Amino acid sequence: MHEFKVTTLTRTASGHTIHHNGAFSPDDEWIVFDGRNDDTKIGETSTIGMVNIKTGEEKILYKTNNQTKYGPGVGAASFSPKENMVLFIHGLYDANQNKPYDMTRRFGLAIDTDSPMVGIHMDARDIVSPYTAGSLRGGTHSHCWSADGRLVSFTYNDEFVDPDLRVVGVMVPHERGVVVPEGKGNNNGKLYATVVTDVVREPKWGSDEISKAFDECWVEIKGRYEIAFQGNTRNDKGETVTEIFTVGIDPQSILDDTMAVGKLGERPQVPKGIKQRRLSRTAKGLSDLRHWLRSSPDGSTIYALAKDDHGRNQVVQCNVTTGETTYLTDLDFSISSPINISSKGDKVTFVADNNVYVLSLASKKLDKLTSNSPADLKVVGAPVFSRRDDKVAFNQFVIENEIEYIQIKLVDMLN
Repeated sequence: MHEFKVTTLTRTASGHTIHHNGAFSPDDEWIVFDGRNDDTKIGETSTIGMVNIKTGEEKILYKTNNQTKYGPGVGAASFSPKENMVLFIHGLYDANQNKPYDMTRRFGLAIDTDSPMVGIHMDARDIVSPYTAGSLRGGTHSHCWSADGRLVSFTYNDEFVDPDLRVVGVMVPHERGVVVPEGKGNNNGKLYATVVTDVVREPKWGSDEISKAFDECWVEIKGRYEIAFQGNTRNDKGETVTEIFTVGIDPQSILDDTMAVGKLGERPQVPKGIKQRRLSRTAKGLSDLRHWLRSSPDGSTIYALAKDDHGRNQVVQCNVTTGETTYLTDLDFSISSPINISSKGDKVTFVADNNVYVLSLASKKLDKLTSNSPADLKVVGAPVFSRRDDKVAFNQFVIENEIEYIQIKLVDMLN
């Protein structure tokens, strides 16, 4: 059995949490991270940094002002695939004990790595009616760049209307950006933001209506933009079943419908011409383990997790044309993390039983990259491929002066 060399890349006494996508810089020389030492503590986290994969040098890219346990908070950072730009969640600047960091009170902030600390607001926020077209009034999160680096997808919760109903949205280029009136809780945005999924509180049983749209990915189809996302439907018995949906993204249609921003007392609306489509129709739906959909490079296949008859999480594939969903793996253990697909589309990586694995999709050859026991310090989050597919990075707790810190570890797939 091949032994892979695992290197501990970060060593400073703090958390180094990597996001589930876009962790590597376009040139594969840096990995971006946030300072979380607990996945649930974005609101308490003050720093975004990056580490050089060859030297281990760490650079701080951004630090919040007046950070408290109530916010503002930063986290979930990802590199643009095309430029040295990092995008991450930022809580509202006025976060305090009465109005702390929350899923409805955050936005996307970007940093050019050559200009640390200089934040660029990506999505505009306007909380005073009449609302400015291209702005939102809640919280965007888990941002994901399109392959060409021009668009950004995200999940969104409104602060004022149905804050518990999660939807998927996008930001598209806008030549002037989105300028909103000055005011507390407001900020301008470089990109034009909108929601692109329709949700209802109580979906009709047996229909294609959904009560939640979440944990999406870009589907790379030449000449057009498309997003695949998870949607919670109700089956004929009224049970919640998570299925795969897609929605085509036409930036011009989004820019044309300035009324989609919505009015006072409404959630933001889906722009005219943007229609979601149900892809999968399965008995049990996708796994309830938190994970993000992944697309093959040619856009023909969506990958996800679903439970087998033994309750184990397996990788499934969904044909984008037909919606047919089939099991890709039949592992005798259960996958315990989100999955990632290599840039070439030939491998998938995941965590199971406290170890990191890489599976070759064609041959079904399974490589175990680590040699941890269940008693060893925990591997957390989602392992990620480098852009050239020659390395896999992952997070694991490491003890430093009797304290456990989330550190970044790196596996060279070529050695």
